[in-house]
Amino acid sequence: MPRSNWKTPFIDKSLLTNFSKKKRKITWSRRSTIYPVCVGLELSIHNGKEMLNRKIKPEMVGHKLGEFVPTRKNPSQKK
Repeated sequence: MPRSNWKTPFIDKSLLTNFSKKKRKITWSRRSTIYPVCVGLELSIHNGKEMLNRKIKPEMVGHKLGEFVPTRKNPSQKK
């Protein structure tokens, strides 16, 4: 269920402070919304097993971080 329109987009406080302090860009918060401030940054996002690097593009603004990091692999076709 999506977040209500009358609420502001959610971003984790620790992630927001990392952007302002220019700290390392590693996050486990897949539920955070991508803000325009993030465009151009390269983030390491946890997918449940490993950290995957993603560069934030303008088309991603408004979406959640977890949408761009797959958590499951496609099953290989049997021969």
